[in-house]
Parts: sequence; structure tokens; C-alpha cells
Amino acid sequence: MSLLAKKSNSIDLKDRQGKRRWSEPRIILLSFLGILLPSAILLTLPLFSISGLSFMDALFTATSAISVTGLGVVDTGTHFTLSGKILLMLLMEVGGLGQMTLSAILLYMFGLRLSLRQRSATQEELGQSGSLNIRRLTIHIIIFSLIAQVIGACLLAFRWVPEMGWWQGAFYSLFHAVSAFNNAGFSLFSNSMMDYVGDPLVIFTIAALFIFGGLGFTVISDLQRHWRKGFWALSLHSKVMLTATPVLLLVGTIFLWILEHHNNHTFTELPLSSQWLAAFFQSASARTAGFNSVDLSQLTQPALLVMMVLMLIGAGSTSTGGGIKVSTFVVAMAATWAFLRQQSHVVLFKRTVAWTKVTKCLAIIVVSFLVLVVAMFLLMLTEQAPFDVVVFEVISAFATVGVTAGLTAELSEAGKLIMVVVMIIGRIGPLTLAYMLARAKPTLLKYPEDELLAG
Repeated sequence: MSLLAKKSNSIDLKDRQGKRRWSEPRIILLSFLGILLPSAILLTLPLFSISGLSFMDALFTATSAISVTGLGVVDTGTHFTLSGKILLMLLMEVGGLGQMTLSAILLYMFGLRLSLRQRSATQEELGQSGSLNIRRLTIHIIIFSLIAQVIGACLLAFRWVPEMGWWQGAFYSLFHAVSAFNNAGFSLFSNSMMDYVGDPLVIFTIAALFIFGGLGFTVISDLQRHWRKGFWALSLHSKVMLTATPVLLLVGTIFLWILEHHNNHTFTELPLSSQWLAAFFQSASARTAGFNSVDLSQLTQPALLVMMVLMLIGAGSTSTGGGIKVSTFVVAMAATWAFLRQQSHVVLFKRTVAWTKVTKCLAIIVVSFLVLVVAMFLLMLTEQAPFDVVVFEVISAFATVGVTAGLTAELSEAGKLIMVVVMIIGRIGPLTLAYMLARAKPTLLKYPEDELLAG
């Protein structure tokens, strides 16, 4: 075989590999749409909605549920029938677990094996590379999810069953446990958790659910395997998540209390203990959970900015939450610090972060920024709303948080469609979308390096 033929075969092989690599994000997107569109059609039926939903409102609601965002154009508690609420719970479970992960679980339940493409797509969705025991991971995911939600529902039942009776109290407890663990933010109460702003049982239970859901399934699985060996036996990702999560939570709590404790519309009328509970809850909820225990439309501008930063950072990779992800934020900060100190490597916990991971994190941030800017610009054209409200709402949709400053319920049809697209991109991941739209162009050429002024 000639050298030219060998090169051609090599390029063809790389092309085929490239096509396979780009196809996995497409599979994730198509599986998302394959669940979304039938669900939206179902929500328009009288069986699921008391007064009926237009297709656009149904599409918005279904997208919000599957992307575990929680933004709603109608009141969840009063607009949907019992069947509609159960359907929303199922969609939140699907969105929290992830479409490919759920497919893997179902295949294993029926004793079937994953194909190579299904394994690759599941690894893409779970953010894993290299060898991975998907069977073991999916078993851990479903067991942990069920146990966490059942425990959460039981704890909430202690408060709501005495208040509402056995049937309604149990259903409300289960619905909010599912919504909280999956970081969805849907609530059957019209004002979310505002009536329970000073109730430690409700606040800590719901917060614990979305904090654990936001850590990520791989972190939970890692903890299950190495809890006896201690912190240093964990993977680098788990160390980053278990360190950064409480730091972000604490910093957000302190900032929100400092900025809001003199605000007559939010914290001032509350006892001091309830103020700290509210600050803690909003700090935790901003990281993609979507519940609120105070009126967010009354927050001061600096507090809204803190909320937006927390929303954008989001939760952990492979978790039920959204955002650019905590690990992405940490790696970007570490890379910036390494550059300022003129270091050639990015080091976390005495481990060097691969340069490909650093560039991936930077790419996620850049693509996310572009998506946000385009969405904000379009929404400013379609809606008559203040600049800060538009920014807050778009970040909330993109990070699949679900808290609102009041704009979502007043969106035009075009605005709803824009937000639907933003929620989908936020759930499947901006870099996944970029991969899907990109075309692999493998080449054996390497051009000479040259200097470029920057900064």
C-alpha cells in the first residue's frame, strides 16, 4: 500500500471516528426532543389541564419540566389536574436523570445490553470519558435517587400531612421532594416556599434535596465507594465539588443577608433566625433549584446580581442541576490564577488538570456567554421589560434555575419560544450544542506558530 493510500485510510478512519463523536450530542438532543414534543401535546389535553393550555404554553411547561428549570407561565398548583401534576413529576424525573441515563436504566431492567453508540451517548451525557462501568453507575443513580426522594417526602409529610390531611399532604410531600431533588423548582404553592420561610423542617429538607441532587451522581457514587478511605481517596472532581459547594453556599448566604437584612420588602420583617434561613435557602436555591422563600421581585439590585452569579455557576456536572457547572468555574479560576502567577500548569489538590479540560472549560464559558447575549438581545426586542429583569430571567432559564423576577408570566409568544430554546440549550449543555453544530475536519497539517498580542 502506498504512503498516500495509508494517509487516505487514516483520514477516512478519523472522519468516521469524528462522525461518531459528533453523533452522540445529536442523539442526546433528539432524545430530548423525542420526549418533549409528545409531552407538550399531552399537556394540551383536558385530562391534564383544568382550563386548557395552548400548544406554546404546553411546550414551555414541558420544556421547563424536562430541563428541570421550573419556570412556569401558569400556576402549577391550580392549573393542572392530578393527572397533569403526575405527568409533570414524571417529566422532572426524566429530566433529572437524563434521557440517555434513563434509557440505560430501562435496558438493564429488561436484561438488555447497551450498544457501543448507546454507551458512548450515555458517557457523553454523564460527562465521563475512558472506561466506565455504566451498569454499576446507573444502579447507583436510581437507588440513590429513589432513597433520597422517599426520605425527603417522609420528612415533608411530618409538616404537611397534619396541615392538609393524609392524601393531599402525602402528595404535596412527594411532588416537592421530586421537584427539589431534580432541581426543578416546580411548586404546588402559588408563592413557592414563602409561607414556610421560617420553618426549619421544610427549608432544610428541600435545601438538602437539591444540594445532594446538585452534587452529581458521579460524586455520590464516588463517596459510596471510598467513604471509608477518607477525602483524599476521592477523585479530583469529587474533591472540587465537595470543597466548592459549601464555599459557594456560605458566601452566597452571607452576601444575601448583608444586602437584604435592611430591605423592608424581604428580610426586615422577619425574625433574625428566619432571615438567615431565607438567605441560606436563596443562596442554595440560586444554584439551579428554583424555589424561593421571599419575593425575588423585591430584592435589591446588588442581591439580584449575587443571585445571577450563583445561578450562572450552577451545580455539578452529571447532576440534576444546570449552569456552567461548579467544576468549570473552579478550573477557569485556577487557570486564571496560574496565569497570573506565571505557572505553566493548572493544579488542584496536588493534581495537574489536563490542558484539554482547561480549554473545554474556557470553551463552555465562551459559548455560554454568546448564548446568553443573543438570548438577552432577542428578548429585549420582543418584551417591554427592564434590562435587569431580562438578564435575570435569561440566566435563570439558561442555568435551568427557574426563579423569576416576574417576567415569565408576561412573556409574549415569541418570548416564550426564545426561552424554550434557552432552556433546551441550558439542559443539554452549550458545548454539546456546539459539538452538534460543528463539523469534524481532521487534518494532518500543522501550521507554524506565531506571536499574537493579547490583553
